[in-house]
Amino acid sequence: MKISILTATYNSEKTLRDTLESVLRQTYTDFEHIIIDGCSKDGTLDIIHEYMSRYQGHLRFISEPDRGIYDAMNKGIRMATGEVVGILNSDDFYTSDDVLQMIVDTFNNYDVDAVYGDIHYVNNEDLTKPVRYYSSSVFRREFMRFGLMPAHPSFYCLKDIYEKYGAFDTSYKIAADFENLLRLLFIHRIKTRYIQKDFVTMRTGGASTESFDSRKQIMRDHLKAMKNNGVYSNFFLLSLRYFYKFYELARGGHHAIP
Repeated sequence: MKISILTATYNSEKTLRDTLESVLRQTYTDFEHIIIDGCSKDGTLDIIHEYMSRYQGHLRFISEPDRGIYDAMNKGIRMATGEVVGILNSDDFYTSDDVLQMIVDTFNNYDVDAVYGDIHYVNNEDLTKPVRYYSSSVFRREFMRFGLMPAHPSFYCLKDIYEKYGAFDTSYKIAADFENLLRLLFIHRIKTRYIQKDFVTMRTGGASTESFDSRKQIMRDHLKAMKNNGVYSNFFLLSLRYFYKFYELARGGHHAIP
């Protein structure tokens, strides 16, 4: 089973090496890594060219203007030749060397369309300092009415599912990932399985990466996603996720979902 790993980049020279190294350390090697670059102006492309030989044919990339990260992800899905597609952001990296192997084992052992697991955030200045653990273990489909979803950076899905039900709607400014999962998990009820494993380490500047303005935009996007998909929710229901998030952060960040 071949996995297509998608990474969108734009001026990512400060973090991209960690991303690439974590892919190369994976014990499972039937993968392709597709980098979709938005015409970076720093040393990002130099780093990609530097790593081409180490990937031994497993690395592909394009560099051209795009309309944001979701447009780039859609390009990557169209380019993907693997049966399974996952996303690894350019400032993130795999937490351990067996992530891809566990994903493949789960697809081979269970009749599923997608799998997901956990991720954790670390301080941007100290990658050994955990800030928050984001577990998908408590997720249930019905929780999406409250704006909750599994950790999207841990979501690996059959390419056929994206072709059947669609990828990212670029009309959403921030929460196209939520709308996509709402469509796949809640509306079309694809078959999924949770893996109790920390997939990805994500950088953050602090305990929360969301500004007040971004939270307002997320709320607008979530309400739009609900309306466009015919799912009942409202401002109050969607706001409840913040009470849960603050509660989990107060407990030390364990088992939180955003």
